[in-house]
Parts: sequence; structure tokens; C-alpha cells
Amino acid sequence: MNSFEQRRLLLAERESNARTYARGIDRIISRGEIARVYDSQGREYIDCLACAGALPLGHNHPLIQEKVAEFLRSGQLQQALDIATPAKLDFVEALYRALPARFAEDARVQFCGPSGSDCVEAALKLFKTATGRRSVLAFQGAYHGMTMGSLGMMGNLGPKAAVSGSPAEIQFLPFPYAYRSPFGVGSRETEQLSLAFIENLLSDPESGVTKPALLIVEPIQGEGGCIPASAEWLRGLREITARHDVPLVLDEVQSGFGRSGDMFAHEYAGIVPDAILMSKAVGGGYPLAVMAYHRKYDRWGPGAHAGTFRGNQIALVSGAATLEYLQGPGVLEHVRQMGQLLRRRLDALQQRFACIGEIRGRGLMLGIELIDPQGPRDSHGRPPAHGSLAKALKRACLERGLIIETGGRHGAVMRMLPPLVVSADDIEEISRRFEAALSSAWPAAPVPGAIPEAALAI
Repeated sequence: MNSFEQRRLLLAERESNARTYARGIDRIISRGEIARVYDSQGREYIDCLACAGALPLGHNHPLIQEKVAEFLRSGQLQQALDIATPAKLDFVEALYRALPARFAEDARVQFCGPSGSDCVEAALKLFKTATGRRSVLAFQGAYHGMTMGSLGMMGNLGPKAAVSGSPAEIQFLPFPYAYRSPFGVGSRETEQLSLAFIENLLSDPESGVTKPALLIVEPIQGEGGCIPASAEWLRGLREITARHDVPLVLDEVQSGFGRSGDMFAHEYAGIVPDAILMSKAVGGGYPLAVMAYHRKYDRWGPGAHAGTFRGNQIALVSGAATLEYLQGPGVLEHVRQMGQLLRRRLDALQQRFACIGEIRGRGLMLGIELIDPQGPRDSHGRPPAHGSLAKALKRACLERGLIIETGGRHGAVMRMLPPLVVSADDIEEISRRFEAALSSAWPAAPVPGAIPEAALAI
């Protein structure tokens, strides 16, 4: 055992039991270059996690390195609370150019603590203050963060089961998860019933739910299993919330800034929300969180939401550079093309591997739901999710030089979140390594000319 491995094991002993990614990626990742990272033994991996989507341009992109190094040499303030600085001015201008035009016309921005979870907390405070209401509508399968308010709106019961004191008056709604419809019907019917449920809840004087301060939703559920909402459903949701005077808050922390192939995942629906929550990619790899909202709700007072590190200066610099890059010619089209290429490769694998139940998502935010096709069907005739296979497949991927994470119900969804600047060659290699890992974990008919999976193990 070398000294690096000894130190890693010592770190595992000393670090909190709450650590997550380090359990599956039990390597010392020592350096990275765009879509590839290398461990202390020199082994190469293609990174399809990208810091849970927080590295839109990948590891150590030259543009970000140059801008940050230039800033560090400039003598500008490294931290500045919420005081105006050149970095802040540049970032806000870049952000307003990136925001959807109709939304930006009336938008105010609030810099939050550097996590997406704090951005969600800010939304809870703002809209409860502005509306004078207390209840909140959220969705089954949602993930909005790990602080108390955001945790209360999480669909996953695991992280909050042992924690008392979650916020009251949170009503969970059925999300249009077509593959496992909460209503046991098809895709179109699932969307119609979901909207009808929400309409009834808001209009029925005996629904048991007081008029909410906000409705919060992810245009593409991320941790919940990479489940995209359709344009039609989002338009229906916007129409209902507008008619009932319920602020619509879109959590674009993971789906925003090019990840879906649009700058924001909700744009393809053509709707204008009341607020957009942003983190991860907005900082270009550095911690940053921002809430943008319609000016009519700007009714809280000075200090109503504060924090020492809101508007991290380095993140403002890297974020501004990232936003400008993403708005460059052909960048979003590249994301769409690479997403389509990856989707085609995954669709081909689905034809060979019966354990792939569904492939879904948009752009470079794709999910592969694994199932046990021979397992007992539920009351709606659906095969069980195969979480144990997903866990084994994640390990097999790592051994073959592919970093990928799981999510969704029972941890049965393999989630693809590579950097947005991946090349076509990268996509082909990702597909090849994933196929090799899948072949080792689940039998499939061989394809003539295929590379033996053993040749890809590292």
C-alpha cells in the first residue's frame, strides 16, 4: 500500500460518515483536464459527473484559468460581502444577457450563500414575506438541497427521516413521471391528471391546503432520476399558477446554463416564471448561488437574507466568463448534438440489454433507469427498479475508466452529466466504456466486432 492510499484511508477514518461520492470513487483524484481526470496512480477516467453539473466547461478549462489568474493578480477584493465591485458589475451584466429576455425585463437578483440550498431558503423567505402566506407546494421526487427548509421539500425520505423539525405546511404533488406514472396510466394521461390534481387542490375550498406562498419545481428532476417535464405540462402548470396567483419558482440549479441544450431548461416551453434559482454551473466551477425574481415580489427588508460569502468574488469572475462562453456561437447547438449522439448510443444499448427500462432527459442531462425484467411486477404491471445492479454497474464503470453517479428511486438510475464541451470522440469513448461495464454486469447478445470488455478494464 503506497503513502497516497494510506492517507486516503486515514481521511476516510477522520471524515464524517455523511460523505457520499468518496464511498463509490475510492481513489485519490489528483488532476483533471476538461472531461478527463487522473488518479494518484496515473489512471485516466472520463468524468460524467462534472461535480454534479457544477463544471460546465470541465476541469481546468483554459478560459477559466486565465480569468481567475488575472483576477488574483489584479489586487481586487477577494471577498466583499454584498458591496459593489468590478467583478460583481461584470457578472450581473453577463447574467442579465443570459436570462430569458422577457423574464430579465422585470428581474431583481439576490446573491445567496454559495450553495443552491441557500438559494432555495431565500426563495422560501422571499415569497412567504411577499405573499403573507405559509404553505408551499413541491413535487414528489424533488431535490432542492440539504438545509432545513429545502430538506423539507425533498421527495427522498432517507436524508430527512431521522431529522425532526422540518417546515410544516408542505404539500407534495405528483410529478409527471411517465415511466412510473403515479396514476398508473400513459404519458399523456399522467400529465393531464397531474395538472387536474393541482387545479383541484388550488380551487377546492376543502382541499385541506391553504393558498400557497409558492410552487417550486425542477424543469428536469435531477437527483430524482433525471425526469424531464414536457413543454405542454410546464405551460399548463404556468397557466394554473398564474390564474390562482401562486408564484411559480423554477429550480434550475442543476438544469440551467446549457445543460439541457437550452440556456435554461424551461425555455423550450416558452413560459415566464416568477423566479429562477441558480447555482452549480452559474459559478463556472466556483461556489455561487443566485435567485432572480420578478420585481413585484421584492418586498423584504435589508438583511432579510444575508451571508458572509454571498457573491464570492472569484466565482463572479469565473461565472461571468462561463456565461459569456455559453452564449458564444454554436455552443448550445453543440450540447444538443452531443446529447443526441449519446442518446443514440444509449438507445442502441437498450435494444441489447433487457435491464435498461428507460432512457430519458434532454441535452447532456440523461438518465438510464435500470430494471429487473424478471422481477415481480407492481400493481400497474411495471418491473421493479434494480438498485443493486446500478450500484454494481457504477463500480464496473469506475474500473473501466468512467465516473458516473446514480440517483432516482431505489438508486436505480445511472445519470450522465458530462462537461458541456465534450467532443464526439469523448461521447464515443463514454459509450464504449459504459457498454463494457454493462456487459460485465448483465448478459447480452454479443455484437460482431465489439471490443472485449476485459480489454477496457484499468
